[in-house]
Amino acid sequence: MPAHHAFETMSGATLLSANQTVFRLWAPSCTAVSVEIEGIAPFPMSAKEDGFFEATVPVGAGARYRFRVSETLAVPDPASRWQPEGVHGPSEVVDPRHYTWSSTEWNGRPWEEAVIYEVHVGVAGGYAALISDLPRIRDVGFTAIELMPLSEFPGERNWGYDGVLPYAPESSYGRPDELKALIDAAHAHGLMIFLDVVYNHFGPDGNYLNAYAEAFFHKGEPTPWGDAIDFSQPAVRQYFTDNALYWLMEYRFDGLRLDAVQAINDRTWLTELHERVQETSEPGRHVHIILENENNDAALLRDGLTAQWNDDSHNVLHVLLTGEHESYYAGFTKDSTAGLARVLSDGFLYQGQDFPTHKRPRGMPSGDLPSTKFIMFLQNHDQIGNRAMGERLISLSNPQALKAAYALLLLSPQIPMMFMGEDWGTERPFLFFTSHNDELGKIVRDGRRKEFADFSHFNDPARRDSIPDPNALSTFEQSIPDPSERERDSHRAWTAFVTSLLGIRASRIVPHLRDTHSIGSVVVGDKAVIAGWRLGNGAILKIALNLGDDTAKFDPLHLGEVIYSTDESVAEPILSTLAARSVIVSLGTSADE
Repeated sequence: MPAHHAFETMSGATLLSANQTVFRLWAPSCTAVSVEIEGIAPFPMSAKEDGFFEATVPVGAGARYRFRVSETLAVPDPASRWQPEGVHGPSEVVDPRHYTWSSTEWNGRPWEEAVIYEVHVGVAGGYAALISDLPRIRDVGFTAIELMPLSEFPGERNWGYDGVLPYAPESSYGRPDELKALIDAAHAHGLMIFLDVVYNHFGPDGNYLNAYAEAFFHKGEPTPWGDAIDFSQPAVRQYFTDNALYWLMEYRFDGLRLDAVQAINDRTWLTELHERVQETSEPGRHVHIILENENNDAALLRDGLTAQWNDDSHNVLHVLLTGEHESYYAGFTKDSTAGLARVLSDGFLYQGQDFPTHKRPRGMPSGDLPSTKFIMFLQNHDQIGNRAMGERLISLSNPQALKAAYALLLLSPQIPMMFMGEDWGTERPFLFFTSHNDELGKIVRDGRRKEFADFSHFNDPARRDSIPDPNALSTFEQSIPDPSERERDSHRAWTAFVTSLLGIRASRIVPHLRDTHSIGSVVVGDKAVIAGWRLGNGAILKIALNLGDDTAKFDPLHLGEVIYSTDESVAEPILSTLAARSVIVSLGTSADE
């Protein structure tokens, strides 16, 4: 494989030679556009078909430029590869072949080997700090890192979901070559690395598209973030398809996680994207496209998209572990144990039923899909950070029940994911943080506090005022895990627990995980279920889980070989009781069904 990579996009600045660059902009709302490059006279751009403008200019890498779209407005390139001065500053021409790749033989890893570690680069300390942490992450047993969004956002700290320039990796984290060095290092350690991308909206500060490309948005089709992006426009579809391929081909990410695709107004683009990725990727290379999709659209998974974050499994487990029942947890409080049994057997809990908070049907049948189409987690950036005080589950639930739930997470056939710090049991919060201008920062602060007014704990305005201000530097600083915790005995023990479970997964389950399907699950008590799966080699994996406070009793069950148990007294292959807050995991033959 080559040591240098570049992907040519329809929009943006493409370096043709050391001293020649072609600039392209889709500006269908304009009659004239010019490119203004620092240090030289403006270049008028030629109008092309379908609203594009183009100019070839004798400049090379390092040239800084804007597009003049009106007498009063010059804007950054919406396909800028680098924004050294932030979302309102000039774009910079980048030589994508400048970086020399070391891991030239890397072709990724099969999906069934994935154990995902979600990371926020800023909270992790930046690219270099994350590079130094890669050996530790690998040794715990993770095989993939998922980076929260990197698109250039306003200010120097942000979750990443306020990005406005999807091609430009956030300048406060480092230069593009430093990001490539992180990806290269991950591959050298045998780790896949995925990127979370946002194709459903742009952030509230620094998005100039309406000034020159009104057709980019579908007026009157609202989303939680404003008018929907109009994927019926060929140029819009190309913009996001190119973006995905740019990250995969030029930066060599092993996959993408697509944020909230239910807000993409044309789902056919998702299957088109999958096809383009398959066509463009090198033969033999493993590339994975992961969805976050509130619609539980199982058809997309049948059509080839790799997997989906399974919010249903998280939500029902959270209710069982904490007893919380407000807001979006309200849809998971009725028959929660039966709900857990269903997500273990079918993947999705909601498969067409009315969802209480939406008052409309949600989801479609998913029980025929392989278990690896679903990504299970007990926490992620949303489920921690969208809490008012950013608490982690370790602070909210019974320790023994939580350990049993982690055994389910890490040994079930669904693909496990953990959030940074979760692997050593940190109790430090992960809060929602931004660095907007003062006016927007106040709007975000007040809006966030208003969001929690319906929660009983925050009915009192004084309590709502205690919710951390997202724009305060201290909110970001509180969210940074303390790595020194890992040296304390309790955290060492937690890491050893996680490492042991992932070792069992790697040796006993992963080699046979492809084409794994459920053979059913049953409720055997309050908060107690037994689920089974037939692995690809025909072996039967069973997990008996009891998150409740009482022993569960049931008809005798043949387990097979016990490969993990929180109850050391379990030695016999026949099981008829399950201790409170315990789990037993076994492997057997088809005779054990």
